[in-house]
Amino acid sequence: MKSQGLYRSKSDRMIAGVCGGLAKRFNIPSIWVRLAFVFIILLGGAGFLLYLILWIIMPEEGVAA
Repeated sequence: MKSQGLYRSKSDRMIAGVCGGLAKRFNIPSIWVRLAFVFIILLGGAGFLLYLILWIIMPEEGVAA
């Protein structure tokens, strides 16, 4: 069985689809992933850096990696 990859979502996105892709991968509502990023940002800003890194390294859904 092929494992489900980690992709940025095309349909569930607010900025780049990172949170939507993570939510789809872990089968949870995307609001929880978004809230986690906001919480991490408020704790010291590392969430913003993590989001940018994931935006760069995660391929968009439907695009061959």
